[in-house]
Amino acid sequence: QVQLVESGGGLVQAGGSLRLSCVASGSTFSSAVLGWFRQAPGKEREFVGCISWNSGNTFYAESVKGRFTISRSRDNYKNTVSLQMSSLKPEDTAVYYCAATWRSAGSAQAGPVKKNEYDYWGQGTQVTVSS
Repeated sequence: QVQLVESGGGLVQAGGSLRLSCVASGSTFSSAVLGWFRQAPGKEREFVGCISWNSGNTFYAESVKGRFTISRSRDNYKNTVSLQMSSLKPEDTAVYYCAATWRSAGSAQAGPVKKNEYDYWGQGTQVTVSS
């Protein structure tokens, strides 16, 4: 059973930084793509970025490109995907979700960007950016 557990959310001032983590377990992730999405109150869940576990290639939404960085690591059988967020803006305030998919054959060159292309989701972690 695939499990994704996010952590690292919190309150930060505009211009600040925050690092989110997603621990992935329950499967072999070598051919998976791990994505980050976010959902602000009253809005649709939107794509933030994703990473190919195998190649490390990443793809980002235009709204976060240059400010957010996704990375992955494996240490003692613990698979972790991180989202480093810098130059945060109040409009980055949302619940951030980690998601996993095996449908793209491990490629993250241009997504997947649609939430229905991902099969497994974490519970989310709140990020609040104050102005």
